[in-house]
Amino acid sequence: MFKKRAITSLVILLLAAGAVYGAPVLAATAPPVTPSSLTVSDPPNILAKPVPGPSVTKQLETRAKASWPWYITRAAGFVAAISLVLLMLSGIGFITGATFRFLEPLTAWATHKAIAYIFGISIVVHVVALLFDNYVPFTIAQALVPFISNYHEVAFGRYHFGSLYVALGVFALYFVLAIILTSIFWIDKKPHAWKVFHFLSYLTIIFVFFHALYLGTDLTHGIFRTLWVIFGIGVAVAVIYRLRRKVQVQ
Repeated sequence: MFKKRAITSLVILLLAAGAVYGAPVLAATAPPVTPSSLTVSDPPNILAKPVPGPSVTKQLETRAKASWPWYITRAAGFVAAISLVLLMLSGIGFITGATFRFLEPLTAWATHKAIAYIFGISIVVHVVALLFDNYVPFTIAQALVPFISNYHEVAFGRYHFGSLYVALGVFALYFVLAIILTSIFWIDKKPHAWKVFHFLSYLTIIFVFFHALYLGTDLTHGIFRTLWVIFGIGVAVAVIYRLRRKVQVQ
């Protein structure tokens, strides 16, 4: 359902852009004009003719057909990043009580679960769409096994770490899978084990933060990169506050 809505929204956006910018490109040509031939009532005879080549609408259509996995991957990654931040803040808010200042307990818990579903679905869409991308081709093994991919290899001085940032995303995928499964099957039957696995969420957001910061197409520079750093700092502050509160209670 999420994938279908995302594709529908993309098509609508492209059609709207085509409606505005899709007119054929025109070139203005005029015969030579001399000062003596110009009068107030005799404007130059300007002729317009279309320039050969595909229209902007056709170009957008061709580009959309060739690049739709890339757009879906970006959109799903963006949704996953924002929903993870909201999950972390709301989850920490359960412990500190900050969440209940905005929502009643039952509503807060239902909202947290809904965001978790959105997060899980967006990750699946992010990975699956990546397998169809022609711009940065990934195999199933490269998408699921850390350090197999050679995309954006990382080196610090003499030390090489391969596709480190891709691997962080793969590790985060498995952390999320463990958190989701234990939340479904263990939250009531094995609350202590569920809580231990839930601590993986802290590692998950660290890995996702650097994965998105260095691989995200929209986070290379500008306002989105700045906002992502601010979100990361905000979550870090919330985690520190939660740890301080736990120490004070003990």
